[in-house]
Amino acid sequence: MNNKIETAFTYHAPKSGQLEKYTEIRSKAKEFAYMITQLVPDSREQSLAITKLEECVMWANAGIARNQSVE
Repeated sequence: MNNKIETAFTYHAPKSGQLEKYTEIRSKAKEFAYMITQLVPDSREQSLAITKLEECVMWANAGIARNQSVE
């Protein structure tokens, strides 16, 4: 458990190839966010969908930062 805590609360400097992955994830999420705002009426549900998408990007990026070995 201590290793998980250390990993979760430690800064992970980007390694080779990671910045490109972060950028691609954010780009696709941004496309989806625009689609949500176009198709879903302005509402609490739209706000929650955007918030969850932001969370998804954050967790995807954390997964890359915390688990990808140096290539």
